[in-house]
Amino acid sequence: MTQTLQFENRIMKGIGGFYYVQTAAGLVCCKPKGIFRKRGISPLAGDLVTLETEGDSTVIAEIAPRKNALIRPPIANVDLLFVVAATVEPSPNYLVLDRMCAIALDKGITPILVATKTDLADPKTFCEIYADSGIEVLVADQGETAPLERIRELICGKVCAFTGNSGVGKSTLLNRLLPQLGQQTGEISKKLGRGRHTTRQVELFEAFGGLIADTPGFSSLEMERTNPILKENLQFCFPEFAPYLTQCRFTGCSHRLEKDCAVRRAVDEGKIHPQRYENYLAMYKDAEAVKEWERNGK
Repeated sequence: MTQTLQFENRIMKGIGGFYYVQTAAGLVCCKPKGIFRKRGISPLAGDLVTLETEGDSTVIAEIAPRKNALIRPPIANVDLLFVVAATVEPSPNYLVLDRMCAIALDKGITPILVATKTDLADPKTFCEIYADSGIEVLVADQGETAPLERIRELICGKVCAFTGNSGVGKSTLLNRLLPQLGQQTGEISKKLGRGRHTTRQVELFEAFGGLIADTPGFSSLEMERTNPILKENLQFCFPEFAPYLTQCRFTGCSHRLEKDCAVRRAVDEGKIHPQRYENYLAMYKDAEAVKEWERNGK
C-alpha cells in the first residue's frame, strides 16, 4: 500500500528568519513566534507546523514532535538518505560510506546506497561488501532503468535527501531521475551539486509523491561531528550485527577484544564482511572520544 506523505503545513525552506510553509492555499511566508527563540528552538525544513494569524501576518505557532532531526544539514523528519558513491573517480571510501549510513540509522533514517559510474569500473567489490549488510544497494548503470524506477518508488511518500562526495555523480543521477521537469531539473541538480562554500540552507522539492531535500555544502566530516553516535549505540547501526548481539558471552560486549564474541565469530565465518567490521572498529574508537556534553545532547 502506497504511503501518503503529509505535504500541507510542512516547512519547505527558510531564509533569513522567514520560513516558507506549504499549505492548502499554497506556499505561505511566515515567521515563528518569539517563544521558540526563548526555548532555543529553531524551525527546520521538513518540520510539520501549526500556523496562526497575528494581525496582518501569519506565524508558526507550534512545531509538531519530530521523529528525527539533523544538525547539519539542518533538516527534520527525514525518512530516506540516498548515499551516492562512484565506483571510480573518485574511488569509494568505505569508511565514509559506513559513517554516513550509521548516522542515518542512528537517527531512524533508512540509508540507501547508490553506486554510480559503473560503466567505468565493475561494482562487484562494492556490492560484495554490502551484500549482507542489511542496507539496500542500487547500481545506477547508465543503460538500466530499473534502478531509477526503484529510486522513484522509494521516494514516494517519503522525505528524502541525497548525499555523496564531490564528483560522484549526484547531479547526473538527479537529471536521469527527473528529465520531465525540464528547467527545474537543472536548478535542483545545480543546487545539489554546488560547492562547499555556498549557503547551507535546506530546501524541499516535490517529486514522485514525496519530497527531495536539497542539502547543500555539507561534508561527511561535518555530518559526523554534528550528529555523533554514542559507542553503546554503534552496534545497532550495523544491521548485519543484529542476529549475533544476544549471543556474545558478555553483556555489554563491544565486539572488539572480548572472548566468545558472536560478532567477531561471524566475521571469521564470513557472515559479516571484514571491511564493514574494520570500519566498525574505527568508528568505535572515534565514538569513545564523544564528549559528555555531546552525550547529554543526544
